[in-house]
Amino acid sequence: MREQAVGVRPATDVFEMRFSEIVRRGSERSRGFSAQYTQLWESLERIAAGGKRIRPRTLLGAYAALGGTDQSTAVDAACAIELLHLALVIHDDVIDRDLVRRGEMNITGRFAADAVVRGASPEAARAWGEASSLLAGDLMLTAAHSLLARLDVSRERREAILDVFDDAVFESAAGEHDDVWLSLHLEGYSSQQVLEMVDRKTASYSFAAPLLIAGILAGAPTDLIAELSDIARRIGVVYQLRDDVLGLFGDERQTGKSALSDLRAGKETLLIACARSDPAWNVVSALFGDADLGAADAQLLRSVIEESGAVVFVESVIAERCDEVNRLVAASALPEALREQLLSLTRACASRAS
Repeated sequence: MREQAVGVRPATDVFEMRFSEIVRRGSERSRGFSAQYTQLWESLERIAAGGKRIRPRTLLGAYAALGGTDQSTAVDAACAIELLHLALVIHDDVIDRDLVRRGEMNITGRFAADAVVRGASPEAARAWGEASSLLAGDLMLTAAHSLLARLDVSRERREAILDVFDDAVFESAAGEHDDVWLSLHLEGYSSQQVLEMVDRKTASYSFAAPLLIAGILAGAPTDLIAELSDIARRIGVVYQLRDDVLGLFGDERQTGKSALSDLRAGKETLLIACARSDPAWNVVSALFGDADLGAADAQLLRSVIEESGAVVFVESVIAERCDEVNRLVAASALPEALREQLLSLTRACASRAS
């Protein structure tokens, strides 16, 4: 087992250095290949330098609160979780046909724009950009798995962590697949189906996986890890429901995403499920999913969604899930430091503006 170096730096600082090192190493390795491949890794370095680091912070905070002391191993696990997040958001942009991430062109947008400048047709350039994104996501996913497979822990713990990782990817893929299916509008769906999709797509990898891996690394008992899983999934639903509200009503300068993309993609969320029950929806339903939707029609859609009571309803579900987290945390056997961390995380997810 590796010994933790005498710690002077906070775990989050060590994480940033290690995470940058991992991506930079890939970038340096790419220089032995084509210029385009090197550009792909440079784009990954740029993307990897940003973000709120919710998942690695959650893992590292939980690990410390549970008494974990092997900082280097926890940091590598946190890096793997952030690499997984990076892989999924890159792939998600391809699925949603988005060209912007965090207020600037994503990999697809950047590579497609460069190809157009060089003389490629818009269609060919878009295909090149999306291919670049898919490969970039694959690279990050493989890097995440490789890190976890090499963790310097007992075989039993490593296999348990890999099982958590596998479950997170498997469930996230199921949730993403359901999300795309619902957006085809080929059959009806219930609010419960939307919540189940949210749980699979976001909660499993964003909150359950970091907390479960932290528990396994720290040697927490099985019943405590089960409590963490239950709490984590509710936090994940809060996070995604707030994300859905921000996707339609958020300030683009803060969210870094287009306020039109979800409407243009016809993304089925709990907001839309509620709005569909209002008679006024029939008047604007043809606009939902229009790839060429303009600002004026988008505002009309938002007005109908808001006046249907959908926003109030979703806010009530968010509040309900927050109350559930509070109750579960209060009744749990979790250490006090971890209780405070989970409650703070829940509040941040419920009130975030970006």
